[in-house]
Amino acid sequence: MPKAVVLGCGKVGSVMAMDLAGSDDFEVVVADPSAAALEQVAGRARIEARELDCSDAAVVTALAEEHDIVIGALPSAMGYRSLETVIRTGTPMCDISFMTEDFLDLDALAREHETTVVADCGVAPGMSNMLSSWGVSKLDHAERVEILVGGVPRERYAPWEYKAGFSPYDVIEEYVRPSRVVEHGEIVIKEALSEPEPIEFPGVGTLEAFNTDGLRSLAETLDVPHMREKTLRYPGHIALAAALRDAGLFSEEPVEVEGVMVRPRALLAKLLFPKWTYEPLEEDLTVMRVTVEGDLDGVPTRFRWDLFDAMDPGTGFSSMARTTGFTCTVVARLMLDGTITRHGVFAPEHIATDEGVLDKVLAGLAERDVNYDARLESRD
Repeated sequence: MPKAVVLGCGKVGSVMAMDLAGSDDFEVVVADPSAAALEQVAGRARIEARELDCSDAAVVTALAEEHDIVIGALPSAMGYRSLETVIRTGTPMCDISFMTEDFLDLDALAREHETTVVADCGVAPGMSNMLSSWGVSKLDHAERVEILVGGVPRERYAPWEYKAGFSPYDVIEEYVRPSRVVEHGEIVIKEALSEPEPIEFPGVGTLEAFNTDGLRSLAETLDVPHMREKTLRYPGHIALAAALRDAGLFSEEPVEVEGVMVRPRALLAKLLFPKWTYEPLEEDLTVMRVTVEGDLDGVPTRFRWDLFDAMDPGTGFSSMARTTGFTCTVVARLMLDGTITRHGVFAPEHIATDEGVLDKVLAGLAERDVNYDARLESRD
């Protein structure tokens, strides 16, 4: 039985650990410095919880060397260093960290150590990359890629119109990191939260889409003249988030408050995120639409995939944890069963066009009741 280690036992990491162990596939170790976080997997069969500091390279090295594959579910600030550390052990890794750094810079190192890494392997980035790449590969000429994605509570509440399904730091990071879009073949930098527009989604109603840096590696890896990714929230949330940002409350630069140096973002997260935290079994939704447009055999053609997913009341797994975590665990299985064999560091779009990979990923997700509605349309 293969052995996997999950670095990080947050809302997504815990679900990934339970998925890996749940079908007798893996023996799983979960490492996290928080005893409270590890309680999420306490007593689960084939899961061993270890209270460890995953920011310590020596700890990560020892864990990687003990296991057949590493699953990265750490906050973005820790992602790149942990990825580099694991690569040096030669252990394959599948990662969902929303790191600022360019993980593809570690490709040569992974090849040197003859190992395989798939990074950004969640729902978006992750499935959005795979679907976009596959759609582009099927067209004679691709003209446009659009990704719309967001996680929201089923029940709206004032004033925030939002609750957070993942790391507080990474939610705020989405709202401050400059957004890269591609226009007329050139990468253009736009402010996060900019260019809001209403979007109608069946089963949800009107959502508001705004620019975030969700294209990630797609901005460099796909040769498509127009590409963008926008995050979805209920109307009203963007204006509140922009006001907090413009007031300086998302800043990482310390400020003096009555003789004490305080990081505004850390203080805001401490005060705000209890209000943005889901109650036990409170239902969340994940919605995504990936559209790829171009020409096929001289006919204007559109590929479109829609995702509408809700919390699983049977397991209590949130939708964001399911859609993000299951993508990673399905791909991790493909890395160990011989389906994905190339050495190097790969973005999800790099593996999507390998024979059979996307079909296997979609099938694995469907087995877990995460379903993408695919459409092929001719455009007038």
